[in-house]
Amino acid sequence: MPAEPALTADTGRTPAASDAAAPDPAEFRKAMAEFATGVTVVTALDGGEPVGFACQSFASVSLEPPLILFCADKRGRSWPRIRAAGRFCVNVLGEEQRDLCERFGSSRGMKFEGLEWDVSPWGAPTLPDVLLAVHAVVHDIHEAGDHEVVIGRVLQVERHDVRDGVWRRPMVFFRSRFGVGEPDAPIAPDPWGLGDRWGWG
Repeated sequence: MPAEPALTADTGRTPAASDAAAPDPAEFRKAMAEFATGVTVVTALDGGEPVGFACQSFASVSLEPPLILFCADKRGRSWPRIRAAGRFCVNVLGEEQRDLCERFGSSRGMKFEGLEWDVSPWGAPTLPDVLLAVHAVVHDIHEAGDHEVVIGRVLQVERHDVRDGVWRRPMVFFRSRFGVGEPDAPIAPDPWGLGDRWGWG
């Protein structure tokens, strides 16, 4: 089996690589819609005020130590405040929590206005009845284009995966809609769009 081609130190690309075939932003956004994801809301307290934004780009990184990551738009309003706070909560939404996704996925309005929420022992807001709450501190940050990749060190997890003896289902975002197999479902807030941009609010 031939060895992989070497990457150049300055660009990280193979010497013969070209950007000519790279997709434009609209094409790339449409292509990435083919990858189904869960939906989270990342929250923190900054100066005693709760802030948060809806986020698809969330994943586990390491078991020892327990690390997670999420990606935040550098142009967003909430992320700089979460970064300054240093401690945050990733609230993983259940499929019935579209109202929370729409609330935190919009760049308009007050995210926490009229919403009941608690403060974790680590000083970050936790949203009501979410499927999973991951409490973490900012461990490392890496710039990546127009986003930053945030590595968080996990302090504790809280699971709420059963309600009234019934297993709950996660919220799934696929082809700009909630759920899989719902072709007539209304278009959800577009996390990469120009109107309601997840990560800006």
